[in-house]
Amino acid sequence: MSSFGNYFRVTTFGESHCYGVGCIIDGVPPRLGLTEADIQPQLTRRRPGQSKLATARNEADQVKIFSGTEHGRTLGTPIGLFVKNKDQRPGDYKTMSQHPRPSHADYTYHAKYGVHSQSGGGRSSARETIGRVAAGAVAEKWLYERFGVEIVGWVSAVGKEQIADGEIDFDTITREMVEDTVPMRCGNHEAKERMTKVIEQAKEEHDSIGGVITCVVRGCPPGWGEPCFDKLEAKLAHAMLSIPATKGFEIGSGFSGVSMRGSDHNDMFVKKADGTLGTTTNRSGGIQGGISNGEHITFRIAFKPPATIGKEQKTATYTGDDSELAAKGRHDPCVVTRAISIVETMAALVLADAAMAQLAREGSVQPETTTMLEEAGNPLAGGGGARSIVPPPPRPAAAPAPSPPVVQPAAPAPEVAQYPPALWLAVGIAIGLYFVKL
Repeated sequence: MSSFGNYFRVTTFGESHCYGVGCIIDGVPPRLGLTEADIQPQLTRRRPGQSKLATARNEADQVKIFSGTEHGRTLGTPIGLFVKNKDQRPGDYKTMSQHPRPSHADYTYHAKYGVHSQSGGGRSSARETIGRVAAGAVAEKWLYERFGVEIVGWVSAVGKEQIADGEIDFDTITREMVEDTVPMRCGNHEAKERMTKVIEQAKEEHDSIGGVITCVVRGCPPGWGEPCFDKLEAKLAHAMLSIPATKGFEIGSGFSGVSMRGSDHNDMFVKKADGTLGTTTNRSGGIQGGISNGEHITFRIAFKPPATIGKEQKTATYTGDDSELAAKGRHDPCVVTRAISIVETMAALVLADAAMAQLAREGSVQPETTTMLEEAGNPLAGGGGARSIVPPPPRPAAAPAPSPPVVQPAAPAPEVAQYPPALWLAVGIAIGLYFVKL
């Protein structure tokens, strides 16, 4: 489907080579300061044509707000965002119309709908993510202003070239530091050179290469996420794996945790310097039991090599005839350098939705209700971000319950005279003889 979220809900529209793409956002709180300038930076980070490591398609991707704001403030009504396609070339795909591109969505879309877009990837194209990024930029702004949440992603691997553990400080990495290593956006200048060479080599050979993006969320309060089926990491996985070309998701220790003992993997609780409860390590990735615990949320997403390549490959046509295909058009040799803003904004959409769900729950709780945690003197009493382990102040003594009203006994019912059965029988006989004489 083309919609995502429950409280903060986004519907995207548009195809790769149509007139334009965009989204409708429902659930944005009113009175949030919002103009195109708040949204454009993330769109600029993902736009095509920005470097030799990306597709040559040259799009400015300038966003326009069509509805939902007035005088730079949101109205609480649906927000319409639109980006016009300007450098589309549907004719580049004419020679490929008889071939389902290997590992692309051409065949599966045709199998599902009986038709598919023959100019680019249609809804499976990365152009579709423009609506996500625009909506996520709005979510990011609200999350930062309301809760102080920060989201930063960077390229941590291209092919076999990786950034070693410890080379990036999750506490201090910023978007400015990531942008300082453009076009790789890896946050490490040495790694930038190594990774750039890998992508350039794949491009020279008319081929492609995959990579990994790592993302950290700082400032997320404890209590976000729902038990069982809507766990926060499940929602994040849903969001990340919906991005085109993604093939893997892991959070915290991820797959490396399987080689550890529980005694080594457990994150021990500790009182921190600011008086809050935290953990000494973060192998859980900031989420336990599907609910945020207040630590950094850390996860990684694997992107496959882009499917559309200029290198000639043996394949088959839609009718099953053997054929050879060398794809035309303008395509990324590696998508991770442009996908960082997609990852960050999709994370923002998940967190905004989780935040609103928690706010709705907290708003439904009666303030005088005593919780089991409060009765036990538990420091986490209060939920939804309460982390202090300082004992709560004593509860005021309850006012004595009013005495029940005195109920006056009801007056006894008046006694009814009782007559013996023989008397009733005599009366009945007398009445009967009277009528016989008549």
